[in-house]
Amino acid sequence: MATSGTYVTEVPLKGSAEKHYKRWRNENHLFPDAIGHHIQGVTVHDGEWDSHGAIKIWNYTLDGKPEVFKERREIDDENMAVTFRGLEGHVMEQLKVYDTILQFIQKSPSDIVCKITMTWEKRTDDSPEPSNYMKLVKSLAADMDAHVLKA
Repeated sequence: MATSGTYVTEVPLKGSAEKHYKRWRNENHLFPDAIGHHIQGVTVHDGEWDSHGAIKIWNYTLDGKPEVFKERREIDDENMAVTFRGLEGHVMEQLKVYDTILQFIQKSPSDIVCKITMTWEKRTDDSPEPSNYMKLVKSLAADMDAHVLKA
């Protein structure tokens, strides 16, 4: 059995957890304009932008190289969490399992965090751990902060 693991981190944010959650849940089409240095395109492959189970294709840059990620969306409105379940793409060449959960938590009126939980399983023990993907997701959450505040 290949190596598996879970990364967990929190990214401090400003504004309201609801606004951040709405952007990640419903408004991924705005990401290329907001953070084009990371995300060059997001398209719906199946379903609707804001539907549970929708399949989206992301074009992004990781370590200076263009990559593609196809994911199935899982929505948990009660906990303000969105799960990106990896289906295909560059990351899935190295991993059998790649699930990333972004949960937006209002700790106090002025204290919000995006809790990121990334669960993964390598295809082989020789495959690298996806630490560079965790860095990317942390950057996405942090960089979207300013754009959510403007909305």
